Amino acid sequence: MTSPATSELHQKCANTIRLLAADGVEKAKSGHPGAPMGMADMVYVLWTDFLKFNPKDPKWMGRDRFILSGGHASMLLYAMLHLYGFDVSIDDLKQFRQWGSKTPGHPEFGHTTGVEVTTGPLGQGLGNAVGMAISGKWTSARVASADFDPSQNYIYAFMGDGDLMEGISHESASLAGHLKLGNLICMYDANQISIDGPTDLSYTDDVAKRFESYHWHVQSIDGHNHDQIRNAIIAAQKESSKPSIIICKTTIGFGSPNKSGKSSVHGAPLGGDEMKATKQALNWPSEPTFLVPDDVRAHFNAVITTKEADAKAWQQSMVNWREKNPDKGRLWDALCEQKLPATLLNDLCATVKGDSAATRQLSGKVLQKLAEALPFFLGGSADLTESNGTHLKAFAELSPSKSWDNARNIHFGVREHGMAAAINGMNVYGTTRAFGATFLVFSDYNRPSIRLAALSKYPSIFVFTHDSIFLGEDGPTHQAVEHLEALRSIPNCHVWRPADGLETAAAWTAAITNHNSPSCLALTRQKVPALDRPAGFKEEDMLKGAYIVWEPSQTPKQIIIATGSEVAPSIEAAKTITDKGTATRVVSMPCMELFAAQPESYRNQLLPKNCKLISVEAGRTGCWRTLIGDTGIAIGIDHFGASAPAEVLADKFGLTSQKIAEKIQEA
Repeated sequence: MTSPATSELHQKCANTIRLLAADGVEKAKSGHPGAPMGMADMVYVLWTDFLKFNPKDPKWMGRDRFILSGGHASMLLYAMLHLYGFDVSIDDLKQFRQWGSKTPGHPEFGHTTGVEVTTGPLGQGLGNAVGMAISGKWTSARVASADFDPSQNYIYAFMGDGDLMEGISHESASLAGHLKLGNLICMYDANQISIDGPTDLSYTDDVAKRFESYHWHVQSIDGHNHDQIRNAIIAAQKESSKPSIIICKTTIGFGSPNKSGKSSVHGAPLGGDEMKATKQALNWPSEPTFLVPDDVRAHFNAVITTKEADAKAWQQSMVNWREKNPDKGRLWDALCEQKLPATLLNDLCATVKGDSAATRQLSGKVLQKLAEALPFFLGGSADLTESNGTHLKAFAELSPSKSWDNARNIHFGVREHGMAAAINGMNVYGTTRAFGATFLVFSDYNRPSIRLAALSKYPSIFVFTHDSIFLGEDGPTHQAVEHLEALRSIPNCHVWRPADGLETAAAWTAAITNHNSPSCLALTRQKVPALDRPAGFKEEDMLKGAYIVWEPSQTPKQIIIATGSEVAPSIEAAKTITDKGTATRVVSMPCMELFAAQPESYRNQLLPKNCKLISVEAGRTGCWRTLIGDTGIAIGIDHFGASAPAEVLADKFGLTSQKIAEKIQEA
């Protein structure tokens, strides 16, 4: 496994990495040189001797995944991508943190070739890595044969003290240990320095004991000793029944004579004088900057050749495996291609058409059909499976003690943070589409991951039930009020609040066909009726985000726009108001974001400019003002709820059909 090079050349390669990172930060006059300089030995050994990748085919499915959870150390990753032949040039390194460059301040998925996930908010990368490891292990259980496994790979995550301080790391590590994710190997850069100073100002955890209690395989090494790094990775790979953490004792800013080991090297350039001193200490010429010595370049090129040959050999193994295992080959293709039936919307609508039930229950029926039709579809709940209606009845659970070959149900436990980050990792792994579920009020715990999914264009699906004050007796601590508005404020996030079974089917169809943004489904606890639509209604209209759900016989003078459980009472209110002389249309708007993306002609057709607009939704009203204007009427809940039966709350807070009609007529 060790590359044919002398110890002196190995060290020179590691120094090339740390000084490329330092030069990048110095030129940008901002950034974080300390961590890359400290982790250069770790990353050099891993990428050279272990990591499977092919720079000519960055999305090669046989590759290992490398996650830099501490995304502030991005110059470390950019240096590696350059040296190992990915589409990152020296000029790109020189444009670190500049407008339009491939090398932004933190790694961004889809922006830079070779970046597996977006990292920056600490702990998120570790959570993503856990999700990837779940997908990898699940895929192996379904496609591996005795002699070959196309999904046999490792998920490597580099993390630091900050990652392990964040609460999400506890949830993610606990879940990984429970599920026995032996394909997950984490390397912990234990430099004991934080922004404020030494970590013991706030952090004195015994990390080894902590991870042992999570049922991880734990090793502690000198993170600058190449032999120890190499041996530790070999030992971690041999431990197949536990995730591994390698605690690497390192020096932040390694090589800097005056700043190494100090917090001053964490988040600021070394400075001109210290750069010169550092290069002198490492026996490196001061000029030119961004130097890759010829022998170092030749060595990396030789490693690239070996990596490409390994990838080619994998491809040949795939050919042989397909010949021996045609059924598994077809399944592998289905998992990777993730094709959807052309009749998906119609099929899902047919499963719930005419049903009157809570939309969480209607969603549960749709989920059974999706799982039956899509072999790559799986997910679970944060200890609310029955309440969320997310149990996939024909399939088993992902158990630490049983085979996963027929498993689709994931018990995430009360770990909303970790669940959401894992879902993101699963949805970029390449063979799975995954959802995670909890109550809407707990979307606050999911929000960092939802935001990253939106920023990164991950196709993640988040299911939120008990979507309003109509949760009832549990009271305001569990009653979502501001959460729809909060989720809608995230750019590139589709928030669905369906009114009945057909809209629930449409929401799931839109979510599973959306490959460029996350989708959030807000579902009711309480029963809702199946709506009667007007003549000319087409199921495809729901995928436009809004459509006419009730139309008076006369030309409308005003329009009620409603979502979810408020659509049915709004229709009754509109009928009352129309009978009293003011023709009132009702538009159901299950997804504001999709409606906003429709052509202006369609939007004007639904909401003519000469009509007064009224919004009705059991939540904060602020997000509706852009749509209904200052003269519109916003009916909703701009305060916290109360503990009482749902029907009492509807009356007290003015959301019955009678109260809605009265508010509109009095305005």
